[in-house]
This record gives sequence, C-alpha cells and structure tokens, in this order.
Amino acid sequence: MTIFKTIHSVVETAVNEAVKEGALAFSGPLPAFTVEPPRDPAHGDVATNVAMHLTKSAGKPPRAIAEILKPKLEAHAAISAVEIAGPGFINLRLKPQVWQDEIREILKTGLNYGDSTLGNRLKVNVEYVSANPTGPMHAGHVRGAVLGDTLSNLMAKAGYDVTREYYFNDAGTQVDVLARTTYLRYREALGENIGDIPEGYYPGEYLKDVGAVLAERDGKKWLNKPESEWLVPIRTFAVDTMMRMIREDLVLIGIMHSVFTNERDLIENGTLEKSFKILEDKGLIYTGTLPPPKGKEMEDWEPVPLTLFRSSQFGDNTDRPLKKRDGTWAYIMPDIAYHYDKIRRGFALMINVLGTDHGGYLERLRPAVAALSDGKAQLDVIFNNIVRIFKNGEPVKLSKRSGNLITLREMVEQVGSGAVRFFMLTRDPKSPLDFDFVKVVEQTRDNPVFYVQYAHARCCSILRHAAEIFTAAELTPEALGKADIHAISSPDENMLVRHMAGWPRVVEAAALAREPHRIAFYLMELAAVFHGLWNKGNDNATLRFIVSDDKNLTRARCALIKSVQIVIQSGLAVMGCAPVEEMRNESGTP
Repeated sequence: MTIFKTIHSVVETAVNEAVKEGALAFSGPLPAFTVEPPRDPAHGDVATNVAMHLTKSAGKPPRAIAEILKPKLEAHAAISAVEIAGPGFINLRLKPQVWQDEIREILKTGLNYGDSTLGNRLKVNVEYVSANPTGPMHAGHVRGAVLGDTLSNLMAKAGYDVTREYYFNDAGTQVDVLARTTYLRYREALGENIGDIPEGYYPGEYLKDVGAVLAERDGKKWLNKPESEWLVPIRTFAVDTMMRMIREDLVLIGIMHSVFTNERDLIENGTLEKSFKILEDKGLIYTGTLPPPKGKEMEDWEPVPLTLFRSSQFGDNTDRPLKKRDGTWAYIMPDIAYHYDKIRRGFALMINVLGTDHGGYLERLRPAVAALSDGKAQLDVIFNNIVRIFKNGEPVKLSKRSGNLITLREMVEQVGSGAVRFFMLTRDPKSPLDFDFVKVVEQTRDNPVFYVQYAHARCCSILRHAAEIFTAAELTPEALGKADIHAISSPDENMLVRHMAGWPRVVEAAALAREPHRIAFYLMELAAVFHGLWNKGNDNATLRFIVSDDKNLTRARCALIKSVQIVIQSGLAVMGCAPVEEMRNESGTP
C-alpha cells in the first residue's frame, strides 16, 4: 500500500471514530475524498478534502468537521502535525520515518514498485499505429506508435488487462494503387524501362525491393497479363510484404502488437453486415434526409433520402448516414463494424491513438459504440500532433528512398531506439513536437533523454564504488533493506524519498488520464532532485553518498541510491527504454 493510500485509510478511520463517538453524523456511505500532495510543499506533506466532501451530508461547515478530525489525526503514529487551511482543507505533516520506510518498500518490491490494482483486470484494447500498408514507418507514425505502446505498458502496470492492436485498411483504393505501383516495379525488375513513376502512384524507392522479390518469386508470370488477372494476387502479395516490413520497423523501437485486424476480413466475414443489422433490429436505422452542412452556402444543395443511424440519441449533434446515395457503405461503416468486433471480443474500454487529422472521429464513433454495447463499452481517443524533424536546428532533407519521408529506421539508426521513444514523450501529445537529431543526443541537462539516463548511470557508478567497501551480498536489495534507513535525515535526502514515493500515484493518475507523457515528466523531475543532491555532495562532504569513515551512513545511502535506480528503471520500463549503466562523454571517458 502506498503512503497516500495508507493516509487515506487513516483519515477514513478518523471519520468512523468521530461517527462512533457521536461527534459526526451523516447518512449513506462516506463520500469519496482525496489524499494527495498539496500544491505548495510549504503547506505540508499530504492534504485531504474530506471535510469539504462531508459538509453536505453531515450538516456542518467544513472547518467544523476538520476541527473534529484534527485531534484524531494528530494521535496517529505516522503524523507529526495537522493544520486546517482555508475553508476546511486538512494539511498533514508526516514523520520522517514514514518516508524513510518507503525505501524498504521500494527495495522489497523492485521493478514492481508502483504496480496497481486500479484497473481490476478490466479488458482494454489499445489500438495504435494502424498505418495503411502502403509504405514504411515514418516520423509521422512514430509519435503515435510510442504513445500507444507506452500507454499499453502504463495501463498494464495499473492493473488493466491490455491488448495491443493494429488495424489497417486493405480494402480501399490505396491498396489498389499499391498493387499497381508494385506491378510497375515488378516490370522494372524484369528489365523494362518504366520511365517516371506516374502521378498518383507511390514514388518511394522501397517498392523497388518489393517488385524485385515478386519478380524473383513469380518470374514472368504476370507480364503482359490484363489487370483483372494480376491485381488481386499482387495486391495480396504487396500488402503482406508491406505489413512484414512495418512489423520489422516497429520491432526496432520495441513495439510488438498482439493482434492485427484488417478491413477486408471484416467485410468478407460478415461483421459489417451484422453490426448494421444489430442497429437495425434496435430500431436505430431509418431512411431520412439531413439538413445542409452548417456554415456552408450550397446553392444547388437539395435533400436526398439516406440510410441514417439515430446517433443523436447517444449524444451526437446529428444522425449519421451509414450508406451513400448509391447504396454503398459510407466511410464510417467499416469503423463501426471494427468496433463492434472489439465489443464482441469482450473489451469494455477501447482506446485509439490517432493523429490530429482525425478530428471528429470520436464524436462519430462513440454513439455507435454505446448503441452496439448497450452502453457497457467506452471509447476514448488520444490525438497526437505532428512531428517536425530537424538537425542542429535546420529542417532535415527528406528521404528519396521512402518517397520524401524520414523513416523510423533512419531515426533509430541515427540516435537509437531509447532516445526516439523517450523524446516522443517529452511534450503533451496535443502539441507539435520538434525532433532534432543533434539535440536528442546532446549530453546536457537541456536534453531530457540524457538527463534521466545520466541519473541512472550515476546511481550505477555510486553502487560500483560502494562495492569497494561492501561485499556483493551486503549490496543486494534484500540486504540494503536491513540497513539503518533512519540514518538518512537531511532535508535533501528526504525530498528525494518523497519524489520516489510519488511514483505509484503518478502511475495511477497517468493511467486514468490516458496521459503517458506524465511518466517522462515525472522521471525528469526525479532526475533533477537526484542531480541536485549529487551536486550538493560535491560542495558538502557530509552529503556525499559514500562517507569512508561511516559505513552505517554509507550503507543507508546506498539503500537510497538503489531505490532511485529501481524507480528510474521502473519508469523507463513503462516508456519502453532500456536504462544506461554507464555514460561516456565525447572524449570517451565516463
């Protein structure tokens, strides 16, 4: 149990005692309340709004309720002071040993520190990347890929049962263009001069390789054949080849989806028809007309009968057409069928990671999810903004091979997988992100990738030096947990412990908010506190982690450092980044 959950129980016990004594009375269950760090650390270690939430049911002003609870909280062994602030907030100061004992908890649980049962094994589907199989992974895909994968890790740590899914459209005109371009490159591989790539085809040279593999496999089988004969088999070959390339690219940054779903299967196995019929059987389909689009003047517009879904019954601002004028499926219908397929597979929560160019997607799909699941399933969408690529402040020239795109593979080859993943999480996804190939590997505190990894490398360095004083058995987490932790007493050390103790709360809050970038922000803050303590040790010998004439204090501080190392590793694991144990500067020295 985390410190904040422990104090939550302490406050709840105080309320129950006050009720038992007759000092408080209210009907119904205890209202939900929070226990969290105050906005201003000067106000204490922990703040609770319990008195504010009790005032209505207890019929007393919040300050009066706070005064009743104050002596009961002051009597608890973990609490050193209780202050009532403003209209009735209760600020608590905890005894130093409460924070110090958290070091033992970190050492005991290891990388599992911060694991939560918040999700209660709720089945969650996270769909991300989902690029159509028409080209390699590029910079525009990477941000959403990292966001989705980190969110999946985060929600698994928070106790959800997570499935990672990739959905692609292999039934539209784009894959037919892919097939035609592949056929052109196939002819080129067999020696034909194909000239310039026609307008509307995919220009990237990556399809040269695809055409060459097809030529090696099939020889001249498709030459001079009509399109009606080669389109389907070459389309299937091209899609399979591109999806294999995409999977290989994603593995470069540690991303492996557990499920791949495609639109063509949903059409051919009847899922699309079935989802439509379910809506029809619920009385949610009708033939009607829609008003003209708002904000547009259309002189020649006239209403046309359409097949409409009563999405306005589920919070939409208009009913949605599910078929076009010619009776074919509207663009939205395959997406509805896909989400019905997820509902059928038992997912209570579906999270899609999409680019900001998909604006309106959530509004269009959420009513259908509500209708098809009888309100039992929820759809959320995380929108991520563009990535702009630079090198030392200058825009990067685009790649001819990928068709004027910077590929994921190029990014990893230049800066490494961990740097790519970490940097993609250094901004709120709603904001554009500038990725500079030079700055992302700079060894300065302005580079968050370096700053966090350097903190971990310094922890490793301290423990290596400690191994010159202690045996390996004395430096195991289990052995360090038996050190005299209470020897750690300086305000700076206690501040570091407080930051580490906040890790479980960060995990839960980030999972609930669907904001994986909070993990990067937390690690940057933790690294800053750690580096600050390190720097003070350079000026003040009493604050150094290894004090040669005081083994008891040194061992306690090794326990502190091992805890910092564990928490950083735990955060980096959620982000999908490997921790670095040693960092060298440009001269090659550590």
